[in-house]
Amino acid sequence: MNLQNTSQSQLEMARNASDISGLNNLREAMASGNGEVLQEAAQQFEAIFVQMMLKSMRKAQDALADEDSPFNSEQVKFYRDMHDQQLAVDLSSNGGLGLADLIVKQLGQQDPDYRPASTLRSDGNLSSINRERAEAVSRAQATMLDSASAGSQSAYKAAMFSGQQDFVETLYPYAEKAAEALGTDARAIIAQAAVETGWGQYVIHDKHGNSTHNLFGIKANNQWQGDQAVVDTLEFSNGVPERRKAAFRQYDSLESGLADYVDFIRTQPRYQQAVANGADASQYFNELQQAGYATDPQYASKVMAVYRSDAVQGYQP
Repeated sequence: MNLQNTSQSQLEMARNASDISGLNNLREAMASGNGEVLQEAAQQFEAIFVQMMLKSMRKAQDALADEDSPFNSEQVKFYRDMHDQQLAVDLSSNGGLGLADLIVKQLGQQDPDYRPASTLRSDGNLSSINRERAEAVSRAQATMLDSASAGSQSAYKAAMFSGQQDFVETLYPYAEKAAEALGTDARAIIAQAAVETGWGQYVIHDKHGNSTHNLFGIKANNQWQGDQAVVDTLEFSNGVPERRKAAFRQYDSLESGLADYVDFIRTQPRYQQAVANGADASQYFNELQQAGYATDPQYASKVMAVYRSDAVQGYQP
C-alpha cells in the first residue's frame, strides 16, 4: 500500500467519533504531508462545533422532559450522545455548515481573492482605530479654524474671554442663578460652557462680529423666533466627527443666554431626568448625554473632567 493510500485510510478512521485513536490517526496523516489533511482537520473542527450545538439543544430539551419517562434515563442519554457525536462527524464530512471550507480557505491560502487572517487581525487593532479617530477630529477642527481665520462672510468662532480665570469670574454670577433654577452646582454650569466653547475661546460671533453669547451650543430650531447665526460645527456620527453647518441661537447678553439655557433644559421633556438628578453633577451630565444633548460619545466625561479641574473648583467667589 503506497503512502497516499495509507494516509487516506488513516483519514477515514479519524472520521469515526467513537474511535479514540482517530486523533492519533489524523496526526500521523498530517505528518505524511498529504494535502487533504487540512480539509480533514477543518472538518473535525466543524464536527466539534456542531456537536457543541447539539449538546446545547439537548440540554434545553432535558429541562422540559418528563423525569419519569423511560426515554429520559441515563442509559438513553448515553447512547443519544454517542449518536449526536457521530451525527456531527457525518454532517461535517458531507458539506455540513460550510465552516470547514472557510477554515481551509483561511489557512490554506490557495484562493488569491480570499483575505488572509493576518489582515483581519490588523483591522481589529483598537489602538489604530482610536488613533485614526483622533486624527479625524484634529483634521476637522483644523479645517474649521482655518475657515474662521480666513474671514468668512458667515458666522464664525472667536475668543470672548482673555483666559480661564476671566471666563470663570465673568460667568459665575450668571451660572449661580442658572444653577439655582436647575437645582445643580454653578461650577457644573461653568464646566459645561467651558467644554462647549473651549473656555470661551471659540464663542460663536455673527457675520458682523457681534457675540451670540451662546455658550451652550443651543441650536435655533423652528420654534426659535430670535436672531441666529449659521456656523460650521462638529457633529459625531457613529463616533466619527463630521463637519456641518448649523444655525445657533443668538442672545443680546450672557444673562439672557444662560436664562434661555435654563428654559431650554427645563421645558424639554427628554431632559427631565437630568433635572431630577441636578444635585449630582456627574449624573446630571450623563442624563443629558443619554437624552441626546450632544453627539460626542465622550461628552459627559469631558465636562466632568473640567468640573473637577483646579480652574473651576479652585475659584472662590
